[in-house]
Amino acid sequence: MEQLEQLQLVVAEVQAARQQVSSVRAQVQELEGTVAAVENQPKNMALHRQMGGVLIEVADRDALLSELKETLSSLKTHLERFTEREKQLIQTYDELKQSLQGAQE
Repeated sequence: MEQLEQLQLVVAEVQAARQQVSSVRAQVQELEGTVAAVENQPKNMALHRQMGGVLIEVADRDALLSELKETLSSLKTHLERFTEREKQLIQTYDELKQSLQGAQE
């Protein structure tokens, strides 16, 4: 019964990891779109950034781009970690499943 409980725990962890991967992947894609939009915005047009409930005009475009790219890099690092963790959990799940099937035979 202990292996079955372990399997159920791993299944829950795999599901949580997949949700994290999906969420971070969506954030990465959104931020990539934002970086592209800022880079393609004509220099003579103002950029605005939401802070709380208001839009603030961005005075330093380069600083904004640098901050966005740094955040994007950090998110990509997190995504790699979450993806690796997901792979490890799936491997653990497969091993437990095979162990349970072997015990039932």
